[in-house]
Amino acid sequence: MAGDHEPERSDEAEGGPVKTFLEHLEDFRWVLIKSLVALFVAMLVCLVGASHVVQIIKWPLEHPLLKWPGQVHNPGPGRDQPVAVNFGTNHLGDLQLTPALRQSLNLGSNSPAAMDLEPLLIGTNHVLGWRLDTDASAGAASGRHGIELINLSPASGFVIAFQVALYGGAVLAAPFIFYFVASFVFPALKLRERKYVYRGLAFGGGLFFLGVAFCYFVLMPLALVAAQKYSQWLGFGAYQWQAENYISFVCKFMLGMGLGFELPVVLLTLVKIGVLDYQMLSGARRYMIIINLVLGAVLTTPEVITQLVMFLPLQALYEITVWIAWYWDRQERKRALHPVD
Repeated sequence: MAGDHEPERSDEAEGGPVKTFLEHLEDFRWVLIKSLVALFVAMLVCLVGASHVVQIIKWPLEHPLLKWPGQVHNPGPGRDQPVAVNFGTNHLGDLQLTPALRQSLNLGSNSPAAMDLEPLLIGTNHVLGWRLDTDASAGAASGRHGIELINLSPASGFVIAFQVALYGGAVLAAPFIFYFVASFVFPALKLRERKYVYRGLAFGGGLFFLGVAFCYFVLMPLALVAAQKYSQWLGFGAYQWQAENYISFVCKFMLGMGLGFELPVVLLTLVKIGVLDYQMLSGARRYMIIINLVLGAVLTTPEVITQLVMFLPLQALYEITVWIAWYWDRQERKRALHPVD
């Protein structure tokens, strides 16, 4: 008989030896030290490869998901038109081509994407002329949106490098920090609780990267197009953005989306441990709608389309969480009514 109940006792047993408060404090100190060292090393790696990390962050700017009418190269009659000015392989900047300037240059109905400056020889004189390029890919130096990222102060480059190192280092060091924290917390958990936390971490990591990928490949290109069009609707030019603000916005946006996709795993882990149940999750649905709408308003650009694109998957994930909690609750009730001998 004793052997029959032994697995149940071992399943509820706690792992690790019993330690005093000072011993726990010493363990926690080492967790902090190792986490900070891992973060510092990861930040150093990202700082050395900052130029490559910046190119990754700029990808959504150069690959818009949608090409709205009049996006870059055809702003319509009476509207300023940005044209990339190139000299050889160097991009010198963007020229706002007003209707008056178009008329003075005798461009007619052409819609140049770029003006290529070229040295010309007229007689014995060397002059600088230009050649109009109507190829849509000619404006790629400023991004497919026609937007150029710029620095407006001598210190901006160093600030951007620190941002890249901080955000990129946090991503690289996250697995190691999770491991260090888990090694500190898990000995205090029961074996049953530890099993569910392990599963939660495994699924949570996958959902986090799924949320980041969804934001990076789908939501971010759409948000950047919407931000540019909204500025143009207000009557402002939107062809030059501060690189510092752009990188901060993109990184926070992707981080928020990744954490939002983690919510189902956190809630279901709490359900398995016994902190939450189906009734509590079902009753909180109206609050989660408000929370997800607020997240969409805070983390995205201030227009409805992008906010809804972020709100819908977050709310769908919550509804899936409620359904899974209901299924688990139903299974528990069946087992209570028909216990297995």
